[in-house]
Amino acid sequence: MDLRGKRVLVTGASRGIGLRLAERFVERGASVALVARNEVLLKEVAARIGGTVHPTDLSDPDQVRGLVARIEGDGGPIDVLVNNAGIDNVGSLESASEEQVAELMRVNLLAPMELCRQVLPSMVARRAGHIVNISSVASSAMYPGGTAYAASKAGLSHFTEVLRWELKGTKVGLTLVELGPIPTDMLDHVTAYRPTEAGFQRGYTLRLIVDVPAEVVAAQTVDAVEHGRRAVRLPKRAMLFPMLRAAPQRMVRLLSAGIPNR
Repeated sequence: MDLRGKRVLVTGASRGIGLRLAERFVERGASVALVARNEVLLKEVAARIGGTVHPTDLSDPDQVRGLVARIEGDGGPIDVLVNNAGIDNVGSLESASEEQVAELMRVNLLAPMELCRQVLPSMVARRAGHIVNISSVASSAMYPGGTAYAASKAGLSHFTEVLRWELKGTKVGLTLVELGPIPTDMLDHVTAYRPTEAGFQRGYTLRLIVDVPAEVVAAQTVDAVEHGRRAVRLPKRAMLFPMLRAAPQRMVRLLSAGIPNR
């Protein structure tokens, strides 16, 4: 996809990976629709890189409902949807409240699914568009303390793989991004819980994981959109885990050759 003149919706765009993604898309000639909870930070980003500002709490179904229509009414159709926003709530499951678990699932899984549902009719009708879902290597491997987070990311990764099959032949592209540790505020929070921090340290010691700068994630993700790549997996040394997780779905697709996807 040539990003010049395209419109990109980025969730979690006020900081971290989302901010770097928005900046990179603008560098490539796109305009951005910026979504996050913090209106002040969003306006600061928009003042610097341009774009439209859409303060939204993705954990609130009432605010997510009709979000794409509102954004498209304020600037035109969405050509690329980037589901980046996420929260972690690291700690033992029994110490989490019902609302904390529900909020995590709404932000990390249900909101991305709903935004895909909202944006797809127009993309499929135009036979053009691209969706990026930002997941995690936690979808296939996680340490104690990340139970709910891992479940949400496993759901998002599997959802994306099945949706890819469903979209075959529509000309709508789909990229799954599965990430290890990225130096952001979220990583600081994740490692504040001792069992999870110990797990990460073991991974670092064994060189199974390594920090990847948010700028690198943004560059490779935008490049994947431009070239229609199916997946971005970082760090590359941890690529085997998500590839093994996705293997059964690929096998099902092979065994189901000829079954209509629409």
